[in-house]
Amino acid sequence: MTERVKVVTLGCEKNLVDSEIMSGLIHGRGYSLVEEAEEATVIIVNTCGFIDAAKEESVNTILDMAELKETGRLKALIVSGCLTQRYKQQLMEEMPEIDGIVGTGDFHHINEIVDEALRGKRPVKVGNPVFDYEQKLPRMVATPRYTAYVKIAEGCDNACTFCSIPIMRGKFRSRSMESIIAEVETLAAAGVREVSLIAQDSTNYGTDLYDRFMLPELMNRVSEVEGISWVRLHYAYPGFFTDELIETIASNPKICKYIDMPLQHSEDSILKRMRRPGRQRDTRELIAKIRGRIPDVALRTSLIVGFPGETEEDFERLCDFVREIGFDRLGVFTYSSEEDTPAVRLPNHVPDEVKQWRANTLMEIQRDVAKNSGGKYVGREIDVLIERYDGRSDIYVGRSQYDAPEIDGEVFVTGCSAPIGEIQRVRITHAYEYDLSGEGIA
Repeated sequence: MTERVKVVTLGCEKNLVDSEIMSGLIHGRGYSLVEEAEEATVIIVNTCGFIDAAKEESVNTILDMAELKETGRLKALIVSGCLTQRYKQQLMEEMPEIDGIVGTGDFHHINEIVDEALRGKRPVKVGNPVFDYEQKLPRMVATPRYTAYVKIAEGCDNACTFCSIPIMRGKFRSRSMESIIAEVETLAAAGVREVSLIAQDSTNYGTDLYDRFMLPELMNRVSEVEGISWVRLHYAYPGFFTDELIETIASNPKICKYIDMPLQHSEDSILKRMRRPGRQRDTRELIAKIRGRIPDVALRTSLIVGFPGETEEDFERLCDFVREIGFDRLGVFTYSSEEDTPAVRLPNHVPDEVKQWRANTLMEIQRDVAKNSGGKYVGREIDVLIERYDGRSDIYVGRSQYDAPEIDGEVFVTGCSAPIGEIQRVRITHAYEYDLSGEGIA
């Protein structure tokens, strides 16, 4: 009987790409991929280990899946991803439910791990955390057919004191431009129209391979691939955001006027303790430069509240910063103490209830900011990538170039003439807290 495999992905889009490659390898092996865990004889849980909440979710998911050995058809439970890279010994010792593990740099060995687990062994394949993306491996894209993520680099060299990514993903390594373009060409031939470029530190792309910042050239080349309509940039490290990159985003019509640039905080004292680049003045100058050259840009950032030593005054100034800058998109995280990171040893840790209150307060401020931000589109015509049809409301739903998949807002469209996965021109009539609505233009 052919084994039926379910891949469960937790965490970020970078993890999703890893799962897609594992799915491609499994499919190539002749195993069947199934949607429902209850149908699976093999389950692979691709874990996240970035913060405490993610680790807890990963462990709970492993335990939930393990129950299917009693209630379902499950014969082998494999665990992969960041949690295994960091805690391989603890997982194997403390969770007998696990039948095998594979690390972040070794998941191309997934088929042999599955085979050994099915033979009753408990294989462990966790070595160098940096996966070699130069390999030509199959990939089964799990996102809708018209959009896909493409990793342009792996790992990170930035020594942020709160972050465990270098521990789990290794040092920064760019993929060759040739391998990226080849992958985009394959995706475009399969119907992908929107490509989101991702890395832990995307703006540093190329410095290790080509001795200079190559992201602008890469984005231009990706935009030239036949069939690609939108190129989107994620995780732009502010310390390496060059004038050339700003000009590239501004001048290339296929590059989304969307910048995802995690800043983490506004206050100089905290940025210094975080070991983040520059200071608030530098951030304000960079944002002013970006908005001056790209007036319609949508800026997304993420912030951490409750970092060790963050005072009430620091938090109030962060709130003022968010109000003044007016980010179009904002994510807020509470600081999580990660073992083996320098921030754990800092004094004056903030109580959990205070951290949560600060996160909630900041998101309430952002609700008002976002509504004002959306109002600037009312009366304008914008392109919308149509993603689904809501039959109950007789309305189509999509995203503009100013909204990334899954994490940002949507556009509700009446009078749509474009099919799912294609772009419709829309006149915006209303703005809500995070979404827009409008009428399709024939």
